[in-house]
Amino acid sequence: MSKQQKTTSTEISDRFWNLPQKAGEETQRELTFIDDIIAKAHIERLLLENLDGIHTAFDGGAGYGRFSIPLAKRGVKVTHFDISEGMIAKAKEIADQEGVAENITFVHGALEDLTEFGDRQFDMVMSFDAPISYTYPNHETVMSNLVRIASKRLVISVYSRLAWTYLFDPAQKAKYILDKSTNDPLARWTLDHTLGQLTEFKPNMTEVREFFKTGLMEKTEDTAAEYDKGKSPWPVSYSFMPDELIAILQKFGARNIKLSGPGALSRSIPGEVLRNIMQDEPLKQNFLDFCFWYDSQPSCLGMGKDNIVAIADVLP
Repeated sequence: MSKQQKTTSTEISDRFWNLPQKAGEETQRELTFIDDIIAKAHIERLLLENLDGIHTAFDGGAGYGRFSIPLAKRGVKVTHFDISEGMIAKAKEIADQEGVAENITFVHGALEDLTEFGDRQFDMVMSFDAPISYTYPNHETVMSNLVRIASKRLVISVYSRLAWTYLFDPAQKAKYILDKSTNDPLARWTLDHTLGQLTEFKPNMTEVREFFKTGLMEKTEDTAAEYDKGKSPWPVSYSFMPDELIAILQKFGARNIKLSGPGALSRSIPGEVLRNIMQDEPLKQNFLDFCFWYDSQPSCLGMGKDNIVAIADVLP
């Protein structure tokens, strides 16, 4: 990678996640997409079951507060850290509405620079929906710093290379749309564009093999070129293999690492059945409880909908 590409990786993410529509899109995810409902339920349960001795937390890439706010409701003092000012503004608004703003410190910044935080400063450090993956090629340094500032526990999610099957099914997101009559822009685009690709679609096996070799869906030079033209391209993202993720975390001092793949069960369930489940509230909760158990099985590692979730102890 060229010097220019290295110096613009943070800038590319900054421009993309500060697009005006991003905060609104993120707040609609659990209202629109079933896979996001499953992932949020899985991670929230994992966090809430591991709060013993946790009084302070750092949420890197905290977005609109999907997890920082639930922790603040339970009395944890949370540092809510995000690259998007729009996301932070939305999170402040929700925290005020929920009456937990006094438990949250909002900080604008990029994960590539955590120098303002001290060693072992937080009982728990977390980062979800794969912001670590967007820090490529600096992802290992970012992970080392997330471990560094944690004193007890680390909980993160990153893109899973084994789960990233869009190269075989560009319309896989469509079956997770909760209401096919929705006017949500992302859902409508999926329904109106990707489904029509399937009739003639054939995977490019050269691209498939290259992705599984490198973990990169985007070409770094193409993304940098788009950015230099004034556009807001999707940031370059890195997808991890499960064993690779464990090895990196161990290298930086994490121990007792457990992985899970939220959404693994849902991948084998037809969209019509998923919608039936989500429209039956008692069945929905029963299903989410079972998903948590199923998706946490070692045989499901890496096979979640998009992400691998890792929870680990950090030894002093």
